[in-house]
Order: sequence, then structure tokens, then C-alpha cells
Amino acid sequence: MAQFQGQDQEIDQDREQEPGKVAVIGAGSSGIAACKVLKQHGVAFDCFEAGDRVGGNWVYGNTNGMSSAYRTLHINTSRPKMQYSDFPMPASYPEFPHHSHIAKYFDDYANHFRIKQHIKFKTRVLSAEPGMFGGWDITYADGINKEAQHQHYRALIVANGHHWSRRWPDPAFPGKFDGLIMHAHDYRTTDGFEDRNVLVVGFGNSAVDIAVELSRVARKTMLSVRRGFHVIPKHILGRPLDQQLFPDWLPYRVQSAILKMVLLLQQGSVTNYGLPKPQHKLLHAHPTVSSDLLVRLSHGDIAVRPNIRELAGGHVVFTDGSRELVDAIIYCTGYKVDFPFFRQEVISAPNNHLPLFGRVFHPQHPDLFFLGLLQPLGAIMPLAELQSEWIADYLVGEYALPQVEQMEAAIHRDREAMRQRYGDAPRHTMQVDFAPYKRMVTKERKRGAARVKAAGAGATENTSSTFEEVSSS
Repeated sequence: MAQFQGQDQEIDQDREQEPGKVAVIGAGSSGIAACKVLKQHGVAFDCFEAGDRVGGNWVYGNTNGMSSAYRTLHINTSRPKMQYSDFPMPASYPEFPHHSHIAKYFDDYANHFRIKQHIKFKTRVLSAEPGMFGGWDITYADGINKEAQHQHYRALIVANGHHWSRRWPDPAFPGKFDGLIMHAHDYRTTDGFEDRNVLVVGFGNSAVDIAVELSRVARKTMLSVRRGFHVIPKHILGRPLDQQLFPDWLPYRVQSAILKMVLLLQQGSVTNYGLPKPQHKLLHAHPTVSSDLLVRLSHGDIAVRPNIRELAGGHVVFTDGSRELVDAIIYCTGYKVDFPFFRQEVISAPNNHLPLFGRVFHPQHPDLFFLGLLQPLGAIMPLAELQSEWIADYLVGEYALPQVEQMEAAIHRDREAMRQRYGDAPRHTMQVDFAPYKRMVTKERKRGAARVKAAGAGATENTSSTFEEVSSS
């Protein structure tokens, strides 16, 4: 990759434009993007990573204990849509790469941009406290000294991911179950499930992937589905599902209507396969992506069951009154947004809701930023890279935030728009649409640059009229 050598030399100058360092928590796909961008902008930083390598959730068996990758995991977004803008994935990679390909790609990215020297591996952040005069006081422990160490940072970027803290059914199902209970986060292989009756609870991508995989070895595989979802195959009309079937400017309601018609022609209604009818419009909830589920259902290899009513020893009773003998239950019930290093009164996300301007800036903490804490209809990596550029603009003084009241108004508008489209489910508190979100960030960076210029000229600017257009989705 010789074409990047000149850029490497420029980045390695490490010209520090601001005093003090920035702390980055996490060296997953979002954290390493932040490291590369900060280095490119001459912002000094330390990155804390609990594991022994970069890649986070995509490192199978990651020593940080946070990876939910299973052995056969492949991405659901196509290769070109997942890669960073200045570091393409190898052309030899398949259209939908395996997790091992992705982990190597992230490692190559970190090596290429020479950011590993700034990452403290095998190091956990124990606490992050607001400093008395701004900035953040970080307490951490590494795998060598094992004693808590303390350091003050001018700002903090949180990139610890949101697919590692298990969410269990709440309230728990009544009764007692005698068999194996596990969460999707802990599933790795089909080993031990051969010739067993397995119940998979949930209908997200992990639930469907695991059910399809287990159906090839289990005696009976059941999928407990509380409500209907749309199922989208990885290829639509012969093209990867995320490779521009429609122009960006086409409203989502129009895209949804066209896509619904295409899917009906291609695979028919999901109710034909025994699944409940979706109560929401297509693209009004995060879709379930699978090219195998409907085939396995039509073969009778997976049986659809309604929600659980109660657990009864070696049996499970469902809401329709049916009863099944079950050896193992795998709960694919999602994850909680969790920040174990913050005190609850400082930062928390009840029901996965954390009010952020543009899904990045905290209105009450101007030196605290969140990276990759969003759920797009598409890959997070390009958006995390864009968010990193936005943060870097702010840190080097090339971007100014709006007034707190304006940020809070924008957050409220985004939240209401999200509620109307997706409802109040915890899994949809961070939802954004990929292309509109990119446009929003691009426009807001320009507005913030204009605010800096106006302030530098001593001008007073009322930005509220232009700011009304800011929205994350």
C-alpha cells in the first residue's frame, strides 16, 4: 500500500496543537478511527484497551471479554460499505467477509497508521471523573503493574462499544428451567448442542444466525418470536443489500415502498413461512438480515414459536398455550449501553437512552465525546470515522458547538422523530439513517466553523435559524 506512505510521514510529525492529552477508551473499530484522526490532527492522546489487540467485538475470543463474535460470524454489510475512507479492504476479501478478515483489517489499519504505540493494551479504565477545573481524571490499571494509576486528561472520548453488556428479559419469565440458559454474547459454536432441543429467543440478526446454525445439528430448533419483523436477504436483485439500490435523495418512505414491493416479488410475505406479520413499515425498525432463515423455515428445520409464558422444569410454555420439551435456551435479547467507569450520577443511559447532540457531544460536558454510539442502517465504521473528524475539529479549535439550549432542542427533535418512526424500544434509542446522518454532520461541521470565524471576528451571530435544520436522522 505504497500510496499511503506520504500520508504516514505527515501524520507521524505529531504536531501537538493543544496542550494536554486526550483519553480514548476502547481500541475497537471506533476507537482506532479516533486514534488515527487525532494523530493526523496533531492532538496528543492515550488510548486504553482492556484486550491485548485492536478490533474489539470483531476479535474472536478477545481477551477483554467483550467480544460476542461466534466462530462462523460474517458481516451483514458489504465490504466497500464497511471500510474506512482512506484504507480500503483488500480486494481479495469476499463480498461479506468473515470476522477473521475484519479483525485482520483493523490490525492492519492500526499498523499502517502507526497508532499502536499510543494504545495501552491490557489496561482497564476503572473510573472517569470530571476534573475540578475541566477535563477528566482517569484511573486505570494495566496487566503488568496491576496497581491503580491516575492521570488527568483535557478531554475524554468514549468508544467502549455497546454490544457487550448483556440484556436479559425484563421482567424475567416466571417459573424455573432445568436446562442450559445462556445469552447470545456467550455463544461460540454448535458444540454441545448436537441432538438437543434448543429454543432461541429473539429475532435480531444474532438470533437468526444462531438459529440457522443450530438447525444443522440440533434435534429440534425453535425460534421464539414476540412480534413480527421484516427479513431482508443479503442480496437484492443480485446486488448486496446496502449497495445503493436507491439514490440518497429519495425519501425513506419511498425507498421503503419500493423495497417492500421488491421483497414481495423476490421472497413473498414472511407470514408464508410461519412468521408473524410485522406491525411496522419496512425500514421503521432495524431489519433482520438473513439469506438462510426463510429457506430453513420452509424446510422445516426451524419451528417458529410465540413468546414465552412460563418456564416449567424441562419444558417451556408459550403464550398460545403450547408446550415444548427444551434442553437449552439461548436468549438473543440484546445489550445494554453500559459505562462501568462512570458513576451513575455523572453519566448513565437508562433504557439505552443517552441524550447526545449529533450522537457525539454531551450538552453538559463540553470535553466529553461518544464515538460509535449509534445504530445505523449500515456499518458504524465510516460514521465513527466521520465523528472522529468532527471531534478533532472541535479539539483543535476549528469547530464551535451551538448554545446548550440549541443542542438540547436538536436532541429533543431527534428523539421525537425516532419515537414516531421506531417506537420506544431500547434497541432503537440510537437509530440513525446512514446517508442523512452523514449529511447532517457535514453541514454542522461547516456551521461550527462559521461560528468560530464569527467569534474570531468579534461578531455576534444568532445561529438559531440555521440550526433548526440539524437532525441526526
